[in-house]
Amino acid sequence: MEGFKQINNSIDYLEKNLCSNIKIEQVAKVAGVSKYHYQRMFHMLTGVTVAEYIRYRRLTLAAYELLKSKSKVIDVALKYGYSTPESFSKAFQKLHGISPSCVKDKEIALQAYPRFFLQIQVKGNKKMKYTIKEKAPFTIVGKEMNAAINMKENFALIPGFWDECTRMGLCKKLFEIQGDLGLLGVCFDVDYEQEKLTYLSAVEKPEGKSDNEYNLVEKVIPASTWAVFEVTGKMPESIHQLWQHIFSEWFPDTGYQYVKKPDFEAYHLKSVKNLEGKAEIWISIE
Repeated sequence: MEGFKQINNSIDYLEKNLCSNIKIEQVAKVAGVSKYHYQRMFHMLTGVTVAEYIRYRRLTLAAYELLKSKSKVIDVALKYGYSTPESFSKAFQKLHGISPSCVKDKEIALQAYPRFFLQIQVKGNKKMKYTIKEKAPFTIVGKEMNAAINMKENFALIPGFWDECTRMGLCKKLFEIQGDLGLLGVCFDVDYEQEKLTYLSAVEKPEGKSDNEYNLVEKVIPASTWAVFEVTGKMPESIHQLWQHIFSEWFPDTGYQYVKKPDFEAYHLKSVKNLEGKAEIWISIE
């Protein structure tokens, strides 16, 4: 796939410029996609953000250099993009569990974060059902939470948020007023520089005035062209797997790109207690 080749080219670029001031816009240009699409694609395929990958790789090479050479900590810190020995030491200790000055001690264990190389896996037994839709702007209403951009954490954190909404009775309320799209899990304001996003458990805003006993917020989903993917099975496992297939197979193969707008999951369940049924992933594309 040409998409995987371009991403691997961008990783080559990262590796060659780890001692330079790397601009994500330039890395995305090497991959032939927009900055936002590249950040989303890289994160979903690897489980880490581009910024995390750069940081881990720099600290891996820095540890090797301190171990194998007579370089001073301050020189290595500056070489790998840290303006002060203090900031370098803090980041180094967070990854390796020791300070840079202790690297030369005997029997010290260091963390090695290897270079990424993406490979195509021929699967062929997993079909993806999708449609391309145009949809006018619409308003949603729901409960919001702030989350960090960490795929593994959010795969646990967001189901926990839904559990909390269920315990407080909110899911039952949303289920009663849901529109044609069903129950919605919406990602807003995905920011890879700040490594954060806003997530909502929501529904389409119903007509008429509601009592808003749960302090719900309203958000507008802008008009867009959407790629809508369908899956049936047990939630959230089935929808997590669908996200992986979309980014590892559909995006690299089609040439579509992510647009920096909200995306959402739509759940068509028979009840809030039965988490098996049909769901959709809506992604804004160009």
